[in-house]
Amino acid sequence: MLCLNDSIRYDDPSLQRLLSAVEETHTLTARLLAVWPLARTLAIPIVESVLAARAQAPTCWPPCPTCGTPLRSKGLATRQVTSLFGPLRWRRRVGRCPHGCDSPLVAPLDVELGLQPYQRRSGALHALGCALAVCVPFATAAQLLGWDSGAAVSPRAVWGWVQRAGGQAMATLHEALPAVATGQRPPEEPRAEAVTNVPLVLGADGVRVPFRPEGGQPRGKTPWGEGKVGVLARLGQHRTRPGQGVTRLAQRRLGAVLGGSEALKARLGREAVRQGILHAPRVVWLSEGARGWWHRLEERFAGHATGIVDCYHAAHNLWKGAAAWLDGRTTQARRWFGWARHRLRHGQPDGVLADLAEA
Repeated sequence: MLCLNDSIRYDDPSLQRLLSAVEETHTLTARLLAVWPLARTLAIPIVESVLAARAQAPTCWPPCPTCGTPLRSKGLATRQVTSLFGPLRWRRRVGRCPHGCDSPLVAPLDVELGLQPYQRRSGALHALGCALAVCVPFATAAQLLGWDSGAAVSPRAVWGWVQRAGGQAMATLHEALPAVATGQRPPEEPRAEAVTNVPLVLGADGVRVPFRPEGGQPRGKTPWGEGKVGVLARLGQHRTRPGQGVTRLAQRRLGAVLGGSEALKARLGREAVRQGILHAPRVVWLSEGARGWWHRLEERFAGHATGIVDCYHAAHNLWKGAAAWLDGRTTQARRWFGWARHRLRHGQPDGVLADLAEA
């Protein structure tokens, strides 16, 4: 039996140059980079052959949207889509109304593949571009996509994909929020058992966000808007090599809105149900001491979560109490504050509360 290298050379001599490039490299990094063009070249005919086989299968023609008569085949037409491996080309059956109704050609295989009319790039390429755009500028994301797929991708195209994905996500959210208001629970997000059995921590805070004064133009004074951000995290336990147990982030989900805490309430409540607040072994609401956030706890999570003021804001309020009690300019105030902050940080608040009660 021929080895893989010989079979590749025998089946398609045009691959010899790519295979030689892999063999001539010396380092592992260079070899992995050299093998990717070869992998793309091998993957494209495999996918195209599968699509060609599906196109030859019997087609169930849908009815004409105008008159209801089943569509009739008009033969095979070529379709091309740029994928993560490069351009894919295949021929599939297209049909039209036999009565000549004014309706476009219909390709049932395109519907099965989840392709939209005139779509030129695959959904996987769109998803990867949007994911890259979260971490790097659009120009860098377009360059990385070009390296991956071997096809030219413009930064403007990546920007359009992000806008389209964001619009679809917002439309889905706006459809789901009225259902939450009527008491309907959204389905929980699938997760591993190891994540399901660890505590769920929720928190929210406000941020100031800069905006451009004119769309697409950096000129003018920067306006600032207030946004609210909610965090839902699963915290698990990990044991280090010396045997010490440490807390480790197992999963994190975010929610945000441009506006006040009232606008975030429904979104955070819906996401909390999706993240399993009803079945989590322990739920903690971690937030600052502002009354608005604790009202959110009482309204949405009082029956499920335990409220805890985060250490930073607790220490801030603790110092204000020490300064009022012992005069913040004295050594005694600073010494008591250091002792009290240490006890709060390590879960020993009883002595601190007793001192404050006596003061």
